[in-house]
Amino acid sequence: MTTERWEIEDLFARLARVLDEGTPEDIRQVYTKDILVRSPRGGELRGIDEVLEYLRSTAVDGELTQHVHSDILVSVDGDRAETSANQLTFFYRDGQAPHRRAGLRLKYTAVRTGEGWRFEEANIGRAWVQED
Repeated sequence: MTTERWEIEDLFARLARVLDEGTPEDIRQVYTKDILVRSPRGGELRGIDEVLEYLRSTAVDGELTQHVHSDILVSVDGDRAETSANQLTFFYRDGQAPHRRAGLRLKYTAVRTGEGWRFEEANIGRAWVQED
């Protein structure tokens, strides 16, 4: 595996940690300032400020998440990479079993920046959702 592929796979792990354990501001560690995010829930978000506002406005008091990525594929072309992954997201309250689960299919474009690899485009598709 090339160093670039490993660094981009690590970017998915950092994305999960930011979403699960970080503050909204920490998303700057994985997204470029001009990120474009398309998702069924958020629609189209352009730029890090819109993403931050979305993350802040959708936070539910006391609700925690666990994001798990698998089947990560990476195709590097110089300072750009096309990636895809499956994501399982679990929504729960501390000490309780999940009350909602979602399976997502992700297609991301990553770019090499002065701070390392960052995602500059995210296309998030919902495969399924289960609510208790």
